[in-house]
Amino acid sequence: MSKEILNLEPKTVWKNFYALTQIPRPSKKEERIIEYMKGFGENLGLETIVDEVGNVIIKKPATPGMEDRKGIVLQGHLDMVPQANSDSNHNFETDPIDAFVDGDWVTARGTTLGADNGMGVAATMSVLESTDMVHGPIEGLFTIDEETGMTGAFGLKSGLLDSDILMNLDSEDEGELYIGCAGGIDANIELPYTKEAAQTGVKAFKLIISGLKGGHSGIDIPLGRGNSNKILFRIFKNAKAFDVRLASVLGGSLRNAIPRESNAIITIKESDVAGFEKFLKEQEAIIANEIKTVDPELSISLKETEIPNEVFTKESHNKLTNLVISIPNGVMRMSNDMEGVVETSTNLAIVVSKGDVVKIACLLRSSVDSGKENLTVMMESVCSLAGANVKFEGEYPGWKPNPDSSILATMLKGYETQFGKIPEIKVIHAGLECGLLGGVYPNWDMISFGPTIRFPHSPDEKVEINTVVKFWDFLVETLKNAPKK
Repeated sequence: MSKEILNLEPKTVWKNFYALTQIPRPSKKEERIIEYMKGFGENLGLETIVDEVGNVIIKKPATPGMEDRKGIVLQGHLDMVPQANSDSNHNFETDPIDAFVDGDWVTARGTTLGADNGMGVAATMSVLESTDMVHGPIEGLFTIDEETGMTGAFGLKSGLLDSDILMNLDSEDEGELYIGCAGGIDANIELPYTKEAAQTGVKAFKLIISGLKGGHSGIDIPLGRGNSNKILFRIFKNAKAFDVRLASVLGGSLRNAIPRESNAIITIKESDVAGFEKFLKEQEAIIANEIKTVDPELSISLKETEIPNEVFTKESHNKLTNLVISIPNGVMRMSNDMEGVVETSTNLAIVVSKGDVVKIACLLRSSVDSGKENLTVMMESVCSLAGANVKFEGEYPGWKPNPDSSILATMLKGYETQFGKIPEIKVIHAGLECGLLGGVYPNWDMISFGPTIRFPHSPDEKVEINTVVKFWDFLVETLKNAPKK
């Protein structure tokens, strides 16, 4: 049962995290969690603001004797990524998350857990409601819609917050302090296609790519996991011996998640079915062997279905196949300045047919502006050759590291004192809100940290219990030793 997490330490954090799991809060559907957080702040008697886009700000004065410390914003996002296994009936708009303890981890049954960023939100709530912590002025900033467009960060106005330091609680490796992140931009592609009546003497099938792990398109992109969209169209490209016709396609669901599942309705000549089934088994074996160390459960299957009235023309089928095959995907460049850090990447996230257009969504990331610009040129060129239209939207800036940060110095010293080792200083390839927020409040000294979370943006998401303890203890001590004004 989910309530078993209430027995974990620190109880205050897990109590608040449990409350969050009970409130549906997928991106773009945050009305209930906004109302809950507004009530949370008001019930504590704290100044509570809901801004014009839905961000919630809760302000708590310094404890006695700490009025001379710099104000600190504790920031996290309220929304979560709604991803479920194909055999799950979970409704993210109505159902609570069923979180449970699995050994040393907390995870969820068949869905994303929402530890990204529920753990950061829960920790901030615990600071705000604490009656025995020592801290300077605190402002809790709870943004909306981080996962699908950073709407909250884009919409935040200057003048609402008074602090000098931003502590973003949305990174996912305990013992690491993040001082920079990649910027990103969405590539939204549309390819028109034409249809014709389905041929006679054919059978129809749903071709299903499943069993992949997926994951966060920033954090997990260097792992080389399978991309279900790429695999699906690789099969189409290799099926030259068969007159396969596409009727519809649905691959992936979120621009910032590596696609785990894709399916397509196709027709095949009855006389080719046996040969095509054999071909699929061969393809499955080849691709499974390529990715077996990172994605050992790839499944490629056929399920007979009703024959559609219309299918893509051969020309449209081939044009779409060539486009998807050609679109860049994965790590494009590693950083020359920081060993092991991805500099530029792209995720071919969604391919879906609707009406007479196929829509394709990609998320391009880079910690170098020119690298991001070069990737958009590459994407535009590929689309031009295919006769597709591409729009680049939702651009957000990266966060430039500041090695002279006062909060970084404080936290480096504090972590070594507390835990006997120096934390790693890193730049993350994922997009944190710090770049946008720092543009609105350029005076902020910013840092990001959090407990260890694995496989965010996928139903395998889990948070390591003992790192939540360390994360919380470190946060408490850091606030106690906040820099003076």
